[in-house]
Amino acid sequence: MNWNSEIALTLATVVLAILAMTFFSVAPDIVLAGALSLLLVTGVVSVTGALEGFSNAGLITVAVLFAVAEGLRQTGGISFLGQRLLGQPKSVTDAQARVMFPTIVLSSFLNNTPVVAVLMPVLNDWCKKSQMSISKLLIPLSYAAILGGLCTRIGTSTTLVLDGILREKKPGFGLTMFEIAWVGIPVSLIGIIYVLTVQRWLLPERKPAISTFDDPREYTVEMLVELGSPLIGQTIGAAGLRNLPGMYLMEIDRDGHVLAAVSPEERLQANDRLVFVGVVESVVDLQRLPGLTPATDQVFKLDSPRSHRCLIEAVVSNTCPLINMTIREARFRTRYNAAVIAVARNGQRLPGKIGDITVIPGDTLLLEAHPSFESLQRNSRDFYLVSRIEDSTPPRSERAKIAQGVFVAMIVLVTVFQMPMLNASLLAAGILIVTRCVRSSEARRAIDWSVLITMAAGIGIGNAMEESGAAVLVANTLTNIGGANATLVLAMIYGVSMLFTNLITAKAAGVLILPIALAAADRLGVSIMPFAVAVMVASAASLATPIGYQTNLMVYGPGGYRYSDYLRIGGPLSLIIWGMSILIIPQVWPF
Repeated sequence: MNWNSEIALTLATVVLAILAMTFFSVAPDIVLAGALSLLLVTGVVSVTGALEGFSNAGLITVAVLFAVAEGLRQTGGISFLGQRLLGQPKSVTDAQARVMFPTIVLSSFLNNTPVVAVLMPVLNDWCKKSQMSISKLLIPLSYAAILGGLCTRIGTSTTLVLDGILREKKPGFGLTMFEIAWVGIPVSLIGIIYVLTVQRWLLPERKPAISTFDDPREYTVEMLVELGSPLIGQTIGAAGLRNLPGMYLMEIDRDGHVLAAVSPEERLQANDRLVFVGVVESVVDLQRLPGLTPATDQVFKLDSPRSHRCLIEAVVSNTCPLINMTIREARFRTRYNAAVIAVARNGQRLPGKIGDITVIPGDTLLLEAHPSFESLQRNSRDFYLVSRIEDSTPPRSERAKIAQGVFVAMIVLVTVFQMPMLNASLLAAGILIVTRCVRSSEARRAIDWSVLITMAAGIGIGNAMEESGAAVLVANTLTNIGGANATLVLAMIYGVSMLFTNLITAKAAGVLILPIALAAADRLGVSIMPFAVAVMVASAASLATPIGYQTNLMVYGPGGYRYSDYLRIGGPLSLIIWGMSILIIPQVWPF
């Protein structure tokens, strides 16, 4: 295959991949992996170039941080983080502001990819409690992380890489720690204002704020506020107990006095018994709240620790020996080593205390038990059906402070001691596994392989653009239009970088365009710094497509977005930042 045919095939493949992700409901990892496979088997990209993304340090860092985030989640530490950091939003705009401001600050000093990796599960839990669609927050999260990365030299690996190349090619030139903030801070502020202003028209709601539950069974569940619980002293609303999807707080039993029609301003006290009514998915959410335990004392008499248990639903058969007996009389815990948390009958909740309910055939029992209960009783004649509730293991609350301490230590190692993010995240994940904040099996399951494959394939396609000569051809064609006008050439260099970072990847675009930008400055006889900074900003500010930057890819699937969603909201913002940068850069770094 000759050089011209390789260029044509590469450009056609990239265009087709973009069209497939724009107009068809095909997962991006499938599209990009297929596109990369085509370029590999046709010889456009070498095996080394195609597979480089799978050994990329940033990609491996993201994988490890999935495990770190799982450690925080399994201990309940991440719920605490969400409550303290985000609070209770009054509207979608308020929620977006609460997400974007702290994200920009964190991303200024931490690589933006791990910031998004850690905050995504926090926002998922937060949206459930606040009855919001996650799609309203994930693109703002990604954009805030990207823009925050423009405020310091270490905020994004793209800037670090390009600054290193600049220092190598042009000794004596380079950025100081906060120099790029002259552009980054104004751009970040404008980005926040823009998103908060236009989100109601341009940001889609791809998922309903409250999931539609397929299972209509309602349970009545009693939860106890433990002594020393972090919920003590909080109002019902602030604790996130008012707006759980598919569940409501019916009453509080406090020292034998029942408080009905509970106000959201009611403050929780130790030993309060909270009576909830709702579907099983929200019972799982209750189980994961630190400081709340099932009110039945039977859960404390089971053999295995709570962190080793899960929720299981079991439908009573007509041959079950418990029929016509109350749960207390049947000595359910002794017989099955499981505690009955709630009972549903004909899809409806049953009033009264759990122990006083008389069992009849067809009752659905919600149990807390060791996972082995499912395999032991699956073929038992006592139950028609036994099914485990996914992701229902109670948090290891006693290890929450360890997990939070490890997370803070990881941030300190990166920001203060300049440890590489990969090293710090590996150390944090190892400590979380050793201290049993997260099991190795849970850490493996937490890794989202579709995100990693998408990122790796995107890097491989970027290499194909470089190896085939397609990127050089397009870049040279566009930059030659600028002629001898330094400002116009600067705008063209920025525009080419902006185009390429959205079509391939930030690092690939930056590494490709930087030599062209430096050559253009030399030809014009002007300073190289405004051109270098323009490439750094344009390459890092990838907002108009999901494939240009890994944080956009990370939120693509979980947010239920389409390719066009990024172009709709990120395209105009990219143009605004382009104009601002061309105005600011020559003032700070004169020609």
